[in-house]
Formats: sequence, structure tokens, C-alpha cells
Amino acid sequence: EVQLVESGGGLVQPGNSLRLSCVGSGFTFGNSIMNWFRQAPGKGPEWVSRINNDGRMTSYAKSVKGRFIISRDNAKNTLYLQMSNLKPDDTAVYYCTTDVLGTTRRGQGTVVTVSS
Repeated sequence: EVQLVESGGGLVQPGNSLRLSCVGSGFTFGNSIMNWFRQAPGKGPEWVSRINNDGRMTSYAKSVKGRFIISRDNAKNTLYLQMSNLKPDDTAVYYCTTDVLGTTRRGQGTVVTVSS
């Protein structure tokens, strides 16, 4: 069974940092492109970042470029999102996704709230 489990969310003040994790199982993690998405209250999903299978290629949404860093540890089947200089607009449920046999799978998400 494919599982993606996110963690690391919480309440932080503007300007602070947070690191999210996503642990994958039930598929070949090291062969999979991984994505982070987020969904703010009352809004649709927003793609945040992508990383290729070996971690050498990354891409970011304009809204987070220069503040967020995506990375992965294939030995631990874990995807990360290091978020810095957080802003209130970053408040959202963050979740990871991957495609397995043509079907997009996602985790349940972790809540990030940026507020003073």
C-alpha cells in the first residue's frame, strides 16, 4: 500500500523557519519524482516545489523561490521542505505527492500557520 506521511507543521511567527518531512512507503521512493503542494484556507491547491529522483534537479513556485529548499534522503525514503522567512501567506496545509503507476498519490498533509 502506497503511503505518504507528512510531519513538521506548526505555528510559527513571520520570519521564522520550519522544516517539513514526508516519509514514503509502498513504492520505490528512490525512483520517484516528488512534489510539495499546499492549500490555503478557502483556496485551491498550489504547487510549491518538485525534486527529481536523485535530488539533482529542483524547481520552485515563484511565491517560495529563494525562501524554500526541497531535498530528499532516499536512504530514509524521506522528502523535506526547508521553509525560511515564512510569511502569513504561507499559511496552508502542506502535502507531498508522487505518481505511482499513473495515479497521483498524496499524504494527509501537515498544517503550517504563520502568525504573530
